Amino acid sequence: MADVRIRKTENLKGQVCAPPSKPYTQRMTIAAALSNGSSKLSNPLLSGDTEATLRAVEALGAKVEETGDCWTIEGAAPVKAAKKPIDCGESGATLRFMIPVAALAVKPSVFVLGEGLAKRPVKPLLDSLKQIGAQATVKTVRGKTSVRVEGGGIQGGKTTMPGDVSSQFVSGLMFACPLAKADTNLTLTSLLESKSYVLMTENVLSKHGIRVDISEDFNKIKIPSKQTYQPVDSKVPGDFSSASFLLAASAITNSKVTLKNLDYGSIQGDKIIMRILQQMGVNGKVCVDQIEIDGSGELLNAADIDARDIPDLVPVCAALACYAKGTTKIHDAERLKLKESDRLESLFLELRKMGADITADESSLTINGPCSLHGATIDSHNDHRIAMACSVAALRAEGETIIQGAECVRKSYPQFFSDLHALGVEVVGWEFDR
Repeated sequence: MADVRIRKTENLKGQVCAPPSKPYTQRMTIAAALSNGSSKLSNPLLSGDTEATLRAVEALGAKVEETGDCWTIEGAAPVKAAKKPIDCGESGATLRFMIPVAALAVKPSVFVLGEGLAKRPVKPLLDSLKQIGAQATVKTVRGKTSVRVEGGGIQGGKTTMPGDVSSQFVSGLMFACPLAKADTNLTLTSLLESKSYVLMTENVLSKHGIRVDISEDFNKIKIPSKQTYQPVDSKVPGDFSSASFLLAASAITNSKVTLKNLDYGSIQGDKIIMRILQQMGVNGKVCVDQIEIDGSGELLNAADIDARDIPDLVPVCAALACYAKGTTKIHDAERLKLKESDRLESLFLELRKMGADITADESSLTINGPCSLHGATIDSHNDHRIAMACSVAALRAEGETIIQGAECVRKSYPQFFSDLHALGVEVVGWEFDR
């Protein structure tokens, strides 16, 4: 387990490239794997989660050739059953996207879940699949959890699921049901949260010639059957979710930082971080393929933040709130309890160690700022966004902060500490040649 030490850093300067988008990389990889022919995916993210997606598509019959910053993916048509269990690691998206895809194969496939992933919900997806003729069961033996998907195809028809547990359930059906035997009509029994991720899936599918009809209120989704995925070459855009941590680091310090490889026109809900920063008084500029932040080092303004569609921004917003004047309320964040860790509890525990005036309940965080933060030993809870958020908070904290289990950032942003270091942060304990 890697421990990283972050020391107070008042000035950041320079430019770095935002990492490629994890959700786009995973979606583009799966769509290419379902296509009749060869697709090229340039600028993909190589991380723990995307490696899990690669393992899954290859296990189900796709062929992947990795050359530099390009993956060439020969689609599996039809989908094949996995010959051995598929290791999903801790990737919730891989599991939830690929269970419906595996149902298209003739024979069964088995997915193996990491310890943290086993605690995250999947039952609503399995219940929905059962309604359209696909069977899958969860089994735990000697502490190891797996999901067995019986195969035999998806019949189609009417199905329901909640919209407020994980939008990944919806995307999973959107990937698989175009290849079902009959049209699929999905009705959501509660308000869809993280809508932008469903729109991202729709965007990727449309480029592969797949049509999905989403109602204006996102309550009903119709997926026509017997469609054919067409191969297409794509470039993965930069990731606003990951970039938000560097944007926040620049915002709370006396900094002049440019983040390249960020297309504000891409379908990413977390690009709203720029609006949040603006509300908090940060001087930022959106340019073509990059964002510039001029941090003054002055205190920010408190904000009211609705987390329903941007749950991944909650950790970084909590770090920002520690350096804001007034009370910041981050609300409608119930789903954070179902992430890699219970993020509401993790943020409460770790930021409080650093001296934050923070309270938490079942669905929100309240931070009374400004907080006089000091260095502390932080438990990352094996959660990449907790590790990165506390690293950002450490930049203006007195003394030194130790991030335990810092290697968890490889799940989504393997270069995070290297990029902080490149901007002038004193980072000790990380091997920068990785």
